[in-house]
Amino acid sequence: MGRMFQALRRRPSTAIFLLALAAFVLGVSLLAEGSGMGVMSTSFVKTLGKTMCLCLVALAMDLIWGYAGILSLGHMAFFALGGYMVGMWLMYARTEEIVIASLANSPLPPTAEEIAQGVGTQIFGVVGGSDIPAIWAFAGSFPLQMALVVLVPGLLALVFGWLAFRARVTGVYLSILTQAMTLALALYLFQNESGLRGNNGLSGLQNLPGLGGVGQDRLSIWFFWASGAALALGYIVIRFVVSGKFGSVIRAIRDDEARVRFLGYSVEGYKLFLFVLTAVIAALAGALYYPQAGIINPAELAPIASIYLAVWVAIGGRGRMYGAVIGAAFVSLLSSAFTGGRVPSVNLGFAVIDWVDWWTVLLGLSFVAVTLLAPKGIGGIFDLLAKVRTPDRKGAALGPDDGALMEREGRE
Repeated sequence: MGRMFQALRRRPSTAIFLLALAAFVLGVSLLAEGSGMGVMSTSFVKTLGKTMCLCLVALAMDLIWGYAGILSLGHMAFFALGGYMVGMWLMYARTEEIVIASLANSPLPPTAEEIAQGVGTQIFGVVGGSDIPAIWAFAGSFPLQMALVVLVPGLLALVFGWLAFRARVTGVYLSILTQAMTLALALYLFQNESGLRGNNGLSGLQNLPGLGGVGQDRLSIWFFWASGAALALGYIVIRFVVSGKFGSVIRAIRDDEARVRFLGYSVEGYKLFLFVLTAVIAALAGALYYPQAGIINPAELAPIASIYLAVWVAIGGRGRMYGAVIGAAFVSLLSSAFTGGRVPSVNLGFAVIDWVDWWTVLLGLSFVAVTLLAPKGIGGIFDLLAKVRTPDRKGAALGPDDGALMEREGRE
């Protein structure tokens, strides 16, 4: 705890970020329908809550990529798995309430078997089944299912990371492996035999069991608060991780892995710890995201989602925690505006640019432009404002990231 407070004092940007986040949450709360003046719509509050969840998974991506140099193209799989785990409990418990209510007028009290059969038919009738699969064994228990939110993605990351790092797979080959893992998992979940309703996914997640009388305006602000608290806690935890000796070691692994291994450090151990930690953070973000989205399906695990995540971090400025948050918030809110039809089409005379179709092209061009013209991303603007300059290096480069402020990081 002492180290954490020392890190906060040493990095005023962390305190500034937390104060800005608190002001943002307070401002939205005062304007929201469910807790304030009713100026801000419930749907927009949900959008902002989901955006903060995306900022949290972007922080995890920045830790594994920006600080440790591991470009994972599979972290949105852990994000979606967290959503599936919490979605199983939400859908089971809510359906159980509906079945019990429908059987309440029966001449005889319903048995546990009748309730289970009714729940199974309601959930899996869409895929032609009525039996509850074995993987739903803990769906009726909130504590056990919440434990799976951490355990399932964590164990997957542990096994995959141990195999990959033990074999010393690095660079683009590791990125391809993580993407292959994501694709394989998505293809499996598309099958009805997966036990998660195939491409129908899990729906109705916005309805919390036992709170049928609470409107979506109240639920949305509750999840918004939870998302803000999770983002703040995640920021503090990751700042703690990248500070001190541990942070210096992972940045050294990023810049010269062979030298760090030669110095006697367990490079694979550090990588595995970060891979599992960021997978768990991503899963927790997904567990908060999908109840606000209301639905999850295997398309959420598509490899393109993890590529988008890398683009957010690159645009925001990797290796800068606030940059990852800014990039995720900036791109996701713009995406919501462009793909939601809120930005009017542009008529060029010979052609009409419909932003719903052209948004991904604009995003790709933005990524290329940032990579070539502003490698520090949006976060580089704050460096200019703070008059932070890139170290004037003599001789060979200290590492592959010319924009990284290693001179400053070395003093932490």
